[in-house]
Amino acid sequence: MVIGLVGGQPMPFYLGVQPMSQVDQLLDQFLQAAVTNGVTGRVELADADAAGGEADEDAEAELPPLHQAAYDAVERGDWTAAQQAYEQALREDAGDEQARLGLAQVQLLERTSRMDLTAVRQAAADRPTDVQAQLDAADLDVVGGHVEDAFVRLVDLVRATTGEDRDRVRTHLLGLFDVVGSSDPRVGKARSALMSALF
Repeated sequence: MVIGLVGGQPMPFYLGVQPMSQVDQLLDQFLQAAVTNGVTGRVELADADAAGGEADEDAEAELPPLHQAAYDAVERGDWTAAQQAYEQALREDAGDEQARLGLAQVQLLERTSRMDLTAVRQAAADRPTDVQAQLDAADLDVVGGHVEDAFVRLVDLVRATTGEDRDRVRTHLLGLFDVVGSSDPRVGKARSALMSALF
């Protein structure tokens, strides 16, 4: 599993071995997401080396303690500790957008960490109206960088379901919006499609 970091927050990148052409496309999408989230500019490697790594230490020190704890937990693969840190950050500041985004991303990583990619894909293909199979496939789509595919899959499923199933799919899709970030244009487009599917 490869995870990118935007502003110190983990962001799903892709699962498994990918061909270099696909990695290049995913990297371009990741950099676009970074710019969308206000991360711009470049670090000159020569300057960083000359500083003896001090720039990295300063960047780490800028993270609030609970965010740092979550980041460290993600590096260890300890999803529970990461979630607890982000949840505590949100209890202390309900408006902490980075904690909300980080929590959604960690929850996604935990859900997908035990999935069998081939089995999930096959189940989704074999059972197009099976809510759980489609939710799992959408999660893997997002982790694999296929964000628009995930959104289209779930919007179509909202159209095909009713009652509790429809509400479950809608809630899951809103959670994936949190993973990607509200400022991402793909989220705005999918929100419009969701509203059209609901009404």
